Amino acid sequence: MASNDNSHAYWRATLGLLTKILAIWFLVSFGAGILFADLLNHIHLGGYPLGFWFAQQGSIYVFIALIFYYAKKMNDIDRKFDVHED
Repeated sequence: MASNDNSHAYWRATLGLLTKILAIWFLVSFGAGILFADLLNHIHLGGYPLGFWFAQQGSIYVFIALIFYYAKKMNDIDRKFDVHED
């Protein structure tokens, strides 16, 4: 029974992390690149409107950062629930 509770807690933590990362991914790609592009275009970054920058380059940087964040947090979760690989 304790093993079953532990596996449910592990998957709950994993799905919580995935939910947060996918929400950020959605907000950056769809939100900043499309929905809020007109509002963000009033701000310039490197001579380009910020909405355009997010749609073209900024979202890629955020996605790469999310990959590294996911790997780090999943390692932390794996160690917490003792399912890590060494």
